[in-house]
Amino acid sequence: MYDSIIIGGGPAGLSAAIYLRRALKKVLIIEEKVYGGAIVEALMVTNYPGIKAISGPKFAKDLYDQAIAFGSEYINEHVEEIINTQNYKEVRTDKNTYKAKTVIIASGEKNRKTGLPNEDNLIGKGISYCATCDGHFFKGKEVAVYGGGNSAIGSVLYLAGICSKVYLINRRDVLRADKYLQDKLKAKDNIVYVLNKTVKAINGTDKLESVTLSDDTTLNISALFVQIGQVPNTDFVKNLIRLDDRGYVISDDCKTNVDGIYVAGDVRTKDLRQLITASSDGAVSATLAIDYLEK
Repeated sequence: MYDSIIIGGGPAGLSAAIYLRRALKKVLIIEEKVYGGAIVEALMVTNYPGIKAISGPKFAKDLYDQAIAFGSEYINEHVEEIINTQNYKEVRTDKNTYKAKTVIIASGEKNRKTGLPNEDNLIGKGISYCATCDGHFFKGKEVAVYGGGNSAIGSVLYLAGICSKVYLINRRDVLRADKYLQDKLKAKDNIVYVLNKTVKAINGTDKLESVTLSDDTTLNISALFVQIGQVPNTDFVKNLIRLDDRGYVISDDCKTNVDGIYVAGDVRTKDLRQLITASSDGAVSATLAIDYLEK
């Protein structure tokens, strides 16, 4: 029996683990993929107070090491369901079942897909959602990034350093990314802006060969990096926790509608989804869980 099970190993979950372990609570972190969450895709973090600049992977590794050093347990499994009983919470994964007195949902978000035919068939064969993960496979080739936010522009900047040409496809004529990121684009001479257009079709059989745009023009590219937004990872609690119409956990203060279950980070309803607010949520949710345990 754990004092708390944290679902998600990103900044929110790892921060919660640190606070719980400082209170000497028994903690298990369950992460489906890799610790760090979306921050591992960031080339450089420059907006976290007290740290002038640090790579996303380095920040994630340091936070993970800190949580483990405090005595947190960590496993890689996929959470399928949470069962709320009178005396404890039961967390069922694809491999095991675990029991805890409290649960913190810090499962974050996942990349939104285009929903186009052939997308799933070509994942890993030219369709990707992470430039820093897969970009090196396309070194020296022509690729495209679909999106106009911070993640998309970060991907463009990374790919422009290793690919021969990078098309930036955005459905509007303006980008949503922070101005300082947009200014960095000006220093690159191998970026081609494709604005006011959407991807209409993904073409290829064994690998991506091209994409067709909304004006029926075609881009012959080796890879398409999709960065068109996020959706919350909440399928495993949709029958237990109150969600809004987009699937985010409804919460103003890291509490959910179920006693002993808390929420932290990008997966909850909030106005600002940033690294600092995820870490803050982790501390708040852990403190709430500690109070619940001690009462």
